[in-house]
Amino acid sequence: MDDPGRTATSDRDMRLEELEERIGQLEERRGTVERSRSAMTTLVPGETRRHLRAAGREQLLAVRSLLDYWIGRLRDEPERPDRTRENIKIE
Repeated sequence: MDDPGRTATSDRDMRLEELEERIGQLEERRGTVERSRSAMTTLVPGETRRHLRAAGREQLLAVRSLLDYWIGRLRDEPERPDRTRENIKIE
């Protein structure tokens, strides 16, 4: 027979190994991001980076204004009553 205590321990051990692996992957990714940022700083002049950041901000503001417009339209739209079926008796 399987020992429930032993199964729970092995499940925890497997979960711990999975978490440690994921942490390792995240640490590797962080190094990649830092190297990319360093390369961007080296290759792209500061003024260009500022323009790119401002352009990205403007794009986000454009999306926000579009969402605000449609949210406002939904708010102003009168609620439609639920359509119910009507039985018509035919003789």
